[in-house]
Amino acid sequence: MIDKLKSIKDRFYLLEEQMSDPEVVADQKRFAKLHKEYKDLIPLVKAFDQLSSVYEEMGQAKELMNERDEGVREMARAELEELTESKTELEQRLKKLLIPKDPEDSNDALFEIRAGTGGDEAAIFAGDLFKMYTSYFEEKGWKYDIVNLSEGTSGGYTKIVMEISGEEVFGNLKYESGTHRVQRVPKTESQGRVHTSAATVAVLPKYEEDEIDIGKEDLRVDTFRSSGAGGQHVNKTDSGVRLTHLPTGIVVECTDGRSQIKNREIALQRLYQKIQDVKRKEEQSTIAAHRKSLVGTGDRSGKIRTYNYPQNRLTDHRINLTLYNLDQVVSGKIEEIIEALQMAENAEKMQEGNSQ
Repeated sequence: MIDKLKSIKDRFYLLEEQMSDPEVVADQKRFAKLHKEYKDLIPLVKAFDQLSSVYEEMGQAKELMNERDEGVREMARAELEELTESKTELEQRLKKLLIPKDPEDSNDALFEIRAGTGGDEAAIFAGDLFKMYTSYFEEKGWKYDIVNLSEGTSGGYTKIVMEISGEEVFGNLKYESGTHRVQRVPKTESQGRVHTSAATVAVLPKYEEDEIDIGKEDLRVDTFRSSGAGGQHVNKTDSGVRLTHLPTGIVVECTDGRSQIKNREIALQRLYQKIQDVKRKEEQSTIAAHRKSLVGTGDRSGKIRTYNYPQNRLTDHRINLTLYNLDQVVSGKIEEIIEALQMAENAEKMQEGNSQ
């Protein structure tokens, strides 16, 4: 670990030097990329410097243990105990910091909520999730733009598509992909019976145009007229976009936005993500055969969470987390859940690293 930390510190100083180069400063994209890497390394370098100081102080304390004076030896012994505790804490912190982050974690995100099974109540629940997430976005200081929104007949929404931008957006939201189930007495229920309905959430990392490595010769673009709930725009504009990636045969369509340009942008994001998923599955096939993580898989078909209103209970089924503060959760207080999921994923990664 020490050798790895030394090479990271060397990289840190190299980045510092590169960012002071006038040519790099003039290239905004390159400077931003280097600055992001530099900023990500700061906690590691600081913790490593602290650990190095502890090692040095421990060496000095051990030397004092050889003194003839009993008082000095006793003082050195007490100091060594404290330093040993600090050393253990710092080493554990560094192990966590060294866990490789997913490269997409710092990306912005495309965020979609759809009403699932349950008719009108599912749409109402999708609306409740929309309020929960937007409150969380505002608390994080993130910006969200609504790309598409379709209202339910009795309230709520049948579909909502948003673009979320801010710091570490995808890294926090990726765990939300999947089926969210609600158990409560619907507003439309006259007999007072508890019903179960569902909504699905899909979160995709958003890439910059220059990050999407798809050759024009590998892409076929078709436009078509959107079909939907009426309106002049639907009837008269070829705003729907269909992209076909010729080498893999992957096809995506998008009619979410009101313009062909926006739909092409979203479709390109989705296509690139699908291509990346295929590559990732190929690269990780041996690992996947050994262990399939339940955290952060992004499987929309999997039931990930239950919101039980009568018991004021929330259960995340992937990590067996149960909280009895659903009223706070639906108001946007979901940080505790996301942190628990991040810890579970990090624990899996650490265990996997130790077994290799």
